[in-house]
Parts: sequence; C-alpha cells; structure tokens
Amino acid sequence: MIPQKMTAIEISAPGGPEVLRPAPRAVPAAGFGEVLVRVVAAGVNRPDVMQRKGGYAPPPGASDIPGLEVAGEVVSLGAGVSEPALGARVCALVAGGGYAQYVNVPAVQCLPVPAPLSLEEAAALPETFFTVWLNVFERARLKAGETLLVHGGSSGIGTTAIMLARAFGAHVIVTAGSAAKCAACVKLGALVAINYHESDFVAATLAATHARGVDVILDMVGGDYLARNVAAAAVDGRIALIATQGGTKAELDLRAMMGKRVTISACTLRPQTIDFKGRLAATLRERVWPLFANHDLRPLIHARFPLTEAAGAHTLMESNAHIGKIVLIA
Repeated sequence: MIPQKMTAIEISAPGGPEVLRPAPRAVPAAGFGEVLVRVVAAGVNRPDVMQRKGGYAPPPGASDIPGLEVAGEVVSLGAGVSEPALGARVCALVAGGGYAQYVNVPAVQCLPVPAPLSLEEAAALPETFFTVWLNVFERARLKAGETLLVHGGSSGIGTTAIMLARAFGAHVIVTAGSAAKCAACVKLGALVAINYHESDFVAATLAATHARGVDVILDMVGGDYLARNVAAAAVDGRIALIATQGGTKAELDLRAMMGKRVTISACTLRPQTIDFKGRLAATLRERVWPLFANHDLRPLIHARFPLTEAAGAHTLMESNAHIGKIVLIA
C-alpha cells in the first residue's frame, strides 16, 4: 500500500544545516514516463548544500525538496512506462526530491542496483557516476594510458573518478587536504596523492609526470586553480570544470593556453533534459554497470544518517572531514 503522506526534508529558509527540517508531504503520483520509488537511501551532495544556502535553485518544475540521487523499490508506474518493472530495485538520478520517503523519477533515469551492492551503496552511485562519466570520459575524452588529475580526490566525485579512470586503464593523480585523505586515494588506485596544504600541485604534478603534465584535469575548485591547471596540463590537455568551490572568477594567460592547445570544458548536470540524462543512464548501463559484477567498483561510504538527521549529514559535509560519500537512510 502506498500511503498518502510521507516524511520529507524541507529547507525552511536559506541558511545553515539547522534549516533542514522533517515535514509531512503528500506522496507524489507518478506522471507520464515516470515511476514512483519508495526511497531506502539517498545520497548527499555538494549541490544540496548550495541549494540549502540559497545559491542553487532547482530547475523549473523540479521539487523544492533537496536530494539528487536515490535508491529503492519501484512501487508505481506512470503512463507509458513498462521498464523498470513494479518491485524492481533501482538507483536513480533525480533533479530534486531525494530527501524523502517517496520520489517520482523519470523511468529512463533509473538503473538497476548492481547485484553486489546494497541499496544504501547504490544510493551513492548516480550523481557521481553520471557526472564523472559525462565530464571525464565524454567531454574530456579520457583514454586508456592517459593521466587524469583529480582535485578533491577524497570527495564523492573524486573517489568515483579514481575508480572509473583506473577501471578504464588511465593513470590517476589527485589532490587532497590531509595525509589520511591522500592515503585513502592511493588505496583506491591513485598513483600519486598531493597534499595541497603542503605542496604546490602544479610542481608536484609536473614532477610526477617528468615535466610532461597531465592529459585531463577534473576540477571542482575553479577560481585561481584554472590558471594553475593550465600550467599542470600536457600539450593538448583537457580541463573539465564542474564546480566553483574556490570562486567564480579566474584570470588566464591565453598564450599559455594556446601554446599547449588546452581545451576547457565547463558543465553542470542538473539542468540537463530528461532525454539527455536518459542517454547517459543507458551508456552507464552498457559501459560501466558490467564492471560491478567483478567487484571492480564499489562506492566508498563515509557515513550514514537517518533521513530526519539530514542537518547532521550537511554539517559533516561542510566540515570536509569525510572521505567518500554520505548517505541518508529513509
């Protein structure tokens, strides 16, 4: 039986973690092309923090409830949907609404839960796997044998980038903010981990690559990192910018870019169309999901919180003390 009411996490006003409050909401009904998912777990991501602070509004038509990824059971099918089937265990990318006991999901954005993984682990997959595949493999065209530099290597995005790049035959260098985080990245498969509090990542990257530089850089920092990324890049290097935690303004020496033939790609995932995300889901199912069967991929979960303690999850995320993902249990 599907109840009429559910518990969801509302943002009472822009502000700190304390503005996240459990509240009763009506259980949504699956619309055309959608499925209703009973949420078992939901991933916590940096965009959720930005939304809570008032700096990242949901796209038009999306739920005001935060949360961009979930895992659970399909309990209702909207018109035009035959797959996934009722009762299917799925994980899914959503444009909002994940911090709740039920959420509507476009059917094409659902993926089966990989057999070796629990639903809690599967909830940690969609946002980071969609983002890394799109930006590192499609837009920046990382290939086997190339070298990827990942800023924030111990984050959810960073740990996913390490695992995927290694799975597809690339070499990985990361930056991270502590010895423990660097060690965790090396354990996941990074060849070199640079503590950015102790070393200049440009000099360390050039030293690690014998002055050649790296082929692809995944950057969540922006700001003054952009010019330094150009310095760390190889000839024909590609920079994939996905966030601006270090600032939205940058100054570049265009001659340095031209001399190295560097390409900069900037992209956000949340505003993309359902068709676009559905294509990504289909590509992941074909190219990446088979890797789970061999236990080559497994998300690194740092902490789990009850849904009603979402404020605590955000406090942990903003402390930057976590390594890997944070998950809410509904």
